[in-house]
Amino acid sequence: MGCQNELLVQEVCEIYEKISKLETLKPSKDVNKLFTQLVLTCMPTSPIDVSKLCKRVQEIRSTLIRLCGEAEGLLESHFSTLLGSFHNPIEHLNLFPYFSNYLKLTHLEFTILTQHTTLVPTRVAFVGSGPLPLTSIVLATNHLAATTFHNYDIDPFANSLASRLVSTDPDLSKRMFFHTSDIMEVTSELKDYEVVFLAALVGMAKEEKKQVIEHLAKYMAPGAILMLRSAHGARAFLYPVVDPCDLRGFEVLSVFHPTDEVINSVVIARKFLMPMHSLDQGLGIDPLMLPCKCADRIQGFCHLNHMNMIEE
Repeated sequence: MGCQNELLVQEVCEIYEKISKLETLKPSKDVNKLFTQLVLTCMPTSPIDVSKLCKRVQEIRSTLIRLCGEAEGLLESHFSTLLGSFHNPIEHLNLFPYFSNYLKLTHLEFTILTQHTTLVPTRVAFVGSGPLPLTSIVLATNHLAATTFHNYDIDPFANSLASRLVSTDPDLSKRMFFHTSDIMEVTSELKDYEVVFLAALVGMAKEEKKQVIEHLAKYMAPGAILMLRSAHGARAFLYPVVDPCDLRGFEVLSVFHPTDEVINSVVIARKFLMPMHSLDQGLGIDPLMLPCKCADRIQGFCHLNHMNMIEE
């Protein structure tokens, strides 16, 4: 296993060197080739623990995640602009090369959500929706046909592109809303959502992610569901890892690690019904330890709706 990990790290670092020398990360033959190579390298199930890598590789990983995020944003902007040129963009979503992955990921998230709540949410927030808000669109179209979706992004250009995609759709135009805001400045509105999705690339560094989670814990409604995207094994070279122990203020319900072409892991958590200080005083429990209890549960393989993944 050690040799396999060393070969994996070496290959990732070699691809990183090539990516870092690119003049631009806008979609092109060279850019697409290198990022496809990176994804294919990191996709196979791997026992590697990125938190135990040496400092130099840790720094490369952090930079690589940011480069992946930038490239992903440019790719989504490119295809959102293309889709926006059609009269009804929703009918042409399959032009996006990773649309099938989004269908699978969204189906997985919806299935996980229904396992932990019997109530159909009336209002859902997606934080970090970007220029191509496929998760919200697919959920609204295929799974939650009466739910309103509030999409938050800090970039006004991204929201402009995103809103254009649904503006001509008679149904989605009435149920999809876009807010140009830094989520750290959104407060009382967060209590209005039964479910909040947090995009993988909101808070790329560990401390940034923790700050966002703490903010959501402070302002979300008690009992509301938080859906997060994480990464596992070698896939953590592509996306940040959400440590269940960082979910202070939430009960971690489950963590799912897909083993197929769906890259992101999914974490589902529920905000505690009482404030953390009440739990601490009333039960004599260290509130910092509560989120970690889920990680101590028995781990095993499961096939959720015939999908390949590991559940913790």
